[in-house]
Amino acid sequence: MSLNPAPLPAGRHSRGYLWAEIVIVLGLSLGQSAVYAVVRLLDKLTQGPLAAQTTRMNPVLNDRAYFDLTYQLLGIVFALVPVVLVLFLLSHGGESAFRILGFTFRKPAVDFGLGLSLATLIGAGTLGVYAAGRAWGITTAIVPAALDSYWWTVPVLVLSGVRYAILEEVIVVGYLFHRLRELGWSVPGIIVASAVLRGTYHLYQGFGPFAGNVLMGLVFGYAYTKTKRVMPLVVAHAALDIGGFVGFALFGPAIGIGT
Repeated sequence: MSLNPAPLPAGRHSRGYLWAEIVIVLGLSLGQSAVYAVVRLLDKLTQGPLAAQTTRMNPVLNDRAYFDLTYQLLGIVFALVPVVLVLFLLSHGGESAFRILGFTFRKPAVDFGLGLSLATLIGAGTLGVYAAGRAWGITTAIVPAALDSYWWTVPVLVLSGVRYAILEEVIVVGYLFHRLRELGWSVPGIIVASAVLRGTYHLYQGFGPFAGNVLMGLVFGYAYTKTKRVMPLVVAHAALDIGGFVGFALFGPAIGIGT
């Protein structure tokens, strides 16, 4: 595959339109998350060493169980609205955005085989990067699941993992790769830009997770250029997050993970 293929036809859209669309989509989703992550990191750096601080994911949103459940589900649903927007924007001329991005289950062997292989590779690397980051004092202690224990805790954590997987892979890989190709970017340039964006919106956890997610982005970006399918990445990401969230909720506190 050429590293600098000709740009995809942009149809009726001008370069200015495409850039404006990218800014709006990212501003409503992961670009916004990246800005907040940078500010949160600066906030933490002014409070003391990162190693002495804790980052809590999937926190309690209300003291009353069923209101907490309601807020959790609303957060998951509305977080996926930018994905719906992206699918709408990419669907034109009778083409399905699901097929354009490979966001289907039409190739289950590739989707689950490659996806679970990537999850195993990235999972092992993530544990190593986290341990190194904690040892070097550049990563906060991470609590992947800070929900109270209810009958719905595990299902909500599973949905939360699926939410992050779909949101990140469809937008930061599928959508961004497609639009930047239309703008004439080279494949290596797109992979690096996507990976850096992925790392940036994880900066609130510290510099270790930034580096780890950049590496994950490079691997995922390369895999996407080979398969032209985002579904294996969604499967991999969902497996990683569900394993981390649910595993911590069930076993983390008992064995001291997150300290």
